[in-house]
Amino acid sequence: MQFSEGAGEAVLNEVVGRCHVAIASRAAVGARIEVHQQWRREMMGKTYNRLIRLLVLPGIRDTQCGFKVFTAEAATACFSPLRTQRFGFDVEVLLRARRHGWAIAEVPVRWRHIEESRVHPLRDSSRMLLDLVLIRVRGVGVNSSRG
Repeated sequence: MQFSEGAGEAVLNEVVGRCHVAIASRAAVGARIEVHQQWRREMMGKTYNRLIRLLVLPGIRDTQCGFKVFTAEAATACFSPLRTQRFGFDVEVLLRARRHGWAIAEVPVRWRHIEESRVHPLRDSSRMLLDLVLIRVRGVGVNSSRG
């Protein structure tokens, strides 16, 4: 994964200038996918991102791409009470950021699939779906006594 043209500096400017959080996005305007994943794996990822938008984080189009940049304040507030492990943690920390009222910038990237993925399509997909449901049920947030 690489930043799109000029996006390297833009990430820092986004976070420092107007956001507490910036995330890599294959769905942001200006992103380029140079090498796609296998069709089935890509559809699974898109389906998962749709479920995330439907159940937890409307408006964020790609939570699973890669880097996430947080200000120190946001990192402490979002990661300290983290309960979700493995691949589902992204959703919880982004939900915590949103519940704090912080803007989350999706930054376009130039992305290439590399077959060395650590994500197992069946085992990890079911675990990520369970994490998504648990995040929603737990009521994760800043004013929640549950997390």
